[in-house]
Amino acid sequence: MEKFGHFPRYTEFSPQVPVWCVTPDTGGCIHRFFDTSPISPSGRYLAVFQLPQEERLPEPGETGRVRVIDLETGENRVVAETCGWEPQLGANINWGGSDEELFFNDVDTATWRPFAWKLNPLTGERQRMEGTVYHASPDGRWLVSANLTTMRRTQPGYGVVVPEETAPCHIGLSDTDGFYLTDTTTGKRRLLASTRELVTQANPAVTMTDPDGHEVYGFHCKFNPQGDRLMVSVRWYPRAEKPRWDVFKEHMAEVRFAWVTMKLDGSEKHCAVGPEEWEKHGHHATWFPDGEHISMNLMIDRDVMRFVQVKSDGTGLRKMFDHVIGSGHPTVAPGGKYLLTDTYTRGEPAAYGDGTVPLRWIDLATGAERALVRINTAQPSPLGAMRVDAHPAWDRTGRYVTFNGFVGGTRRVFVADMQQLKP
Repeated sequence: MEKFGHFPRYTEFSPQVPVWCVTPDTGGCIHRFFDTSPISPSGRYLAVFQLPQEERLPEPGETGRVRVIDLETGENRVVAETCGWEPQLGANINWGGSDEELFFNDVDTATWRPFAWKLNPLTGERQRMEGTVYHASPDGRWLVSANLTTMRRTQPGYGVVVPEETAPCHIGLSDTDGFYLTDTTTGKRRLLASTRELVTQANPAVTMTDPDGHEVYGFHCKFNPQGDRLMVSVRWYPRAEKPRWDVFKEHMAEVRFAWVTMKLDGSEKHCAVGPEEWEKHGHHATWFPDGEHISMNLMIDRDVMRFVQVKSDGTGLRKMFDHVIGSGHPTVAPGGKYLLTDTYTRGEPAAYGDGTVPLRWIDLATGAERALVRINTAQPSPLGAMRVDAHPAWDRTGRYVTFNGFVGGTRRVFVADMQQLKP
């Protein structure tokens, strides 16, 4: 049966590539992030998270749904319920090495301890992991994650929700908290790199003044496409009389950042982008397809946002273009000839100003640009963590891109066929 034959075409604003809505009858759905495809390894299925409500932040123990969509038959079914989610990335759903491995987070409400499930969505068989999942390795062997309960201290939306009194506060560098690696064959978790090791062992070094005067946390973490290297994000901000939450909201200028890369055994740590660059303002770093370089947005010249690239060892930081303004969640397309990104609904000049944003397709050789799709992402809630970002994400074949929108009064998920562009 032909793929997408059971889904309605999205035709608003005349897309330049074929686009389908894969959640036409199911509201409140999002896919994970711009660095993770919700399409299964075979291409047959697509996994989304369904929010139980779309107006406010979740409460501890509030349950959402993991849904799997058959792209050939159109079937959309609930495969699990979970309270291990937040509104930006849902339950951090990741496929493993096959269609029989789907990972997502949950929380044990008796202990308020988060953990990940390894689920076979075809049979319902599941295995509980000791650790949590932020990103899964391409072969599904490993899960990497920071402490998901502390992410809301800098920025809500990306981890899990537990009662505030049960989430630790980390003053200074820690020997016992950082980034954790879970072996999905055994379910066992271990601390891969503590925040102290990341800061003190990186070469080049992470510049951190007075660590004991700061709260220090792990945040994003990503396997490269080859599965042999990680990039992890460390965040810190000045300690106050009382531990703080959502520091981005009131005191974002106080937060400092560093991206550190390393091998899966924790060796060869490098500060790829340190606080001296991040303080210029930047966002959304991720791997190139080659697994050696990193792309991101950065006000490298302290004027406007630019697309930049840097090698994983911290060398070669440079603008991709002198004349193209950065935006959204950029990824270098498979093949390395084009860049794909979206735009925030507010605050970025590439947005249309009416709640709609483009999927920008940019030639890396010339900077020539096309708007492939125009989609509404504006939604009613004033809360920043409830925003809808398109998060365009490539599938493993490099043919399909999945993205989010807010259409018909609810969150929906779309897929674009990029074959005619020959990325």
